[in-house]
Amino acid sequence: MPETLVVRRETHISAPPAAVFALLTDPEKILRWMGTEADVEPEPGGLYLVNVTGARFARGSFREVVPVHRLVYSFGWDDSEIVPPASSLVEIDLIEQPDGTLLRLTHSGLPNAEQCAGHAEGWAHYLDRLAEVAAGRDPGPDPWHGRTG
Repeated sequence: MPETLVVRRETHISAPPAAVFALLTDPEKILRWMGTEADVEPEPGGLYLVNVTGARFARGSFREVVPVHRLVYSFGWDDSEIVPPASSLVEIDLIEQPDGTLLRLTHSGLPNAEQCAGHAEGWAHYLDRLAEVAAGRDPGPDPWHGRTG
């Protein structure tokens, strides 16, 4: 697979890894920064299902869960032939730092450059919101609410 079809994102979060991990795996906490519904079972083989914008469900399953350090799950969109459920892979590593956590995200298996660009934009948007919540701030209403693409 060409390296160009991988989304990579690193962001510093002003919270310890355990707090960030909870924001990524607890359905109620996920909804503070992304989505309108979440059903996640953070264990290998467990469901990953998030209605990201209120109009679009991301679906996959957890492959690897190392509490407070690493999450790996398959990812795709319900009703999508381009990126169907579980067709790509999201890897998130949380690296403890003296002033918080370095979140390193890799999203691979996307089919083309257009999808990589769109998912890179989406991850940038939602990881910024995650960082706000982790720092104890309210990111406000999601301007992407209702978006279908």
